[in-house]
Amino acid sequence: RAGLAGADGPTHHGLFDIAYFRCIPNIVVSAPMNEVELRDLMFTASNYSDQAFAIRYPRGSAVGLPLPKDFKTMEIGKGECLREGDDVAILSYGTIGKYAIQAADSLAEEGINVGHYNMRFVKPLDTELIDQITHKYTHIITIEDGTRHGGFGSAVAEYTSEKDIRPKFSILGVPDQIIEHGTQEELHKETGLDADGIISAVKKAIGVEAAL
Repeated sequence: RAGLAGADGPTHHGLFDIAYFRCIPNIVVSAPMNEVELRDLMFTASNYSDQAFAIRYPRGSAVGLPLPKDFKTMEIGKGECLREGDDVAILSYGTIGKYAIQAADSLAEEGINVGHYNMRFVKPLDTELIDQITHKYTHIITIEDGTRHGGFGSAVAEYTSEKDIRPKFSILGVPDQIIEHGTQEELHKETGLDADGIISAVKKAIGVEAAL
């Protein structure tokens, strides 16, 4: 039940694990975007003995992807580019990335092309991919179903802060407050993590929000 747990109420949200796992040495910290990646991460972890291996997954059902017959070993600490864009790159961590896909599709219909990267790992970070992103895009938006403080976005910001090239940066996550009862969809909307929230963040980043 990682992330906003929805109708279980304010005491059951799993919002702080990314932040506290990042502080622990000798651990891999991962989050699949869908059920296929969850299977492959579990398979990878079962054959990995160098460190502890944490896999994050939320309450709820799968997205409905067909399941391959075989499992695939995933490269530790490597994300993937799902979509190339122009000025803004969205870096998603975990299943919350489904909203980034929806937002990117909607923005494309308005002629706004954003990049989308499924990062998969917060520890170790895919710094090689982040370097490519910082050289290509002028704005980075991270999104996670966890607290903004100390989480995935913080990890990316900490890394890029030491670089000569530093795009403008926005972190989308759960704010520093108690989140009350509601469905997951309602709470994602309330905290700005749904597709509409991402669209607003992108338009604000490129300065066209007021004109649209």
